[in-house]
Amino acid sequence: MQRFNDLADFSSAEIQDLIALAARLDRHPEPRALEGKVLSLLFLSPSLRTLSSFQAAMIRLGGGAFVISPEMSIHGLESRYGIVMDGAAAEHVREAIPVIASYGDAMGVRAFAERRDLAHDVADKDFQGLTSLINKPWINMESAINHPCQSLADWKTMDELGIPANGGKFVLTWAYHPRALPLAVPSATLHMAAMRGMDVVHLRPPGFELPPAIMEKVRDAATKSGGSVKETTDRREAMQGAHVVYAKSYSSTRHYGDKLGDQALREELIHWCVDEPWFAEARPDCRFMHCLPVRRGVVVADRILDGPRSVVIQEARNRMVVQMAVLYRMMKG
Repeated sequence: MQRFNDLADFSSAEIQDLIALAARLDRHPEPRALEGKVLSLLFLSPSLRTLSSFQAAMIRLGGGAFVISPEMSIHGLESRYGIVMDGAAAEHVREAIPVIASYGDAMGVRAFAERRDLAHDVADKDFQGLTSLINKPWINMESAINHPCQSLADWKTMDELGIPANGGKFVLTWAYHPRALPLAVPSATLHMAAMRGMDVVHLRPPGFELPPAIMEKVRDAATKSGGSVKETTDRREAMQGAHVVYAKSYSSTRHYGDKLGDQALREELIHWCVDEPWFAEARPDCRFMHCLPVRRGVVVADRILDGPRSVVIQEARNRMVVQMAVLYRMMKG
């Protein structure tokens, strides 16, 4: 495996193979599988689970990892091209990334969208520019429009819970948040559920539609897998018979890059906080999923997160487990 960038790069059978490998490595550890191997990790955006889960995955497989981040005591990094570097940044990514990559056997990169130009971010142009500088196998640890590690962990979590693929109903709902957040997780999550073969519903208020190119990708995946895709603003309709509710806050695509316009729109939607009444039309055993971090009492009520519906800790642990499988395939062969 030379890159892990998008679940769409793999067949469903290949995804299932990775999940099976992850389960095997979890049950039967191989603590010397990646002995002597090094993973370089570049975090241009903040992280808790992604950073710690990759470090833990490498340690469990016998390898090591090092982390570079602008928050650490390093020179500021410049990523713009053709700029005269007479400001705060002392080093350009064109030098920094090849150097960081040269110290390891594979590399992970995390870089969120700047959220100025929707078409630019949907095309993931900034992330493509960064990864083009890597001459080793590499992993997308979240880009402007994708988060394949989270999606693989979510797929594994639903498999463990016995949630049906074909015939399972998956609801991705927008939820309130005081800030405009990236589109990567909702875009990747909808695609993952469609690729798994589920009946996917995107529940969102007007102004929070995902980009047409993303929805086309989701529908193509559903067509191939035998699933279906629907968008709605009607919560009761969306929740009818749901097996899973996955909450995610994200930017308004109607006001993308317009902070004041986005803020004015979301301020009217503070009631979009997932709570038990939401589940009235869902299956009795409907589960709640979220990628974390999550704001209690804002995105979701405490009684949901602390109750039997929530599987967020299981999801988070599965980040480490599925990443072990990705690293094993990438670095051991």
